[in-house]
Amino acid sequence: MRQIVIDELSPMERDNIDSYLKRTLKQGPMVGLYWLQLPPDLLSEAQQGHEEHGPFYLGVEIDNVSVRFELLVRSQSNLHCTCIAHATKIQRQFVLDFIDRMVEEEMICA
Repeated sequence: MRQIVIDELSPMERDNIDSYLKRTLKQGPMVGLYWLQLPPDLLSEAQQGHEEHGPFYLGVEIDNVSVRFELLVRSQSNLHCTCIAHATKIQRQFVLDFIDRMVEEEMICA
């Protein structure tokens, strides 16, 4: 799985990140899982052609010592389709910008 990981989080950093994710993202079906929704203008050509499978998300998972940002764009309604793919360059930049904001706002040093 392609992903971006921030690890070696202190307990306080972990709690700050979890609080930030709860405030800014949609919570997933399990504890510690969140969905970062892609804006419509960042969708790939295949995703734009399959709007009925949207919205499109990237998974974010937090545990006791790390937070992981998946780089697989998922559909909310379809698991097996060409619109499910690795993040494009612009989608990866969107994730990196989100991470940069989170780290800055929550003063993460890990």
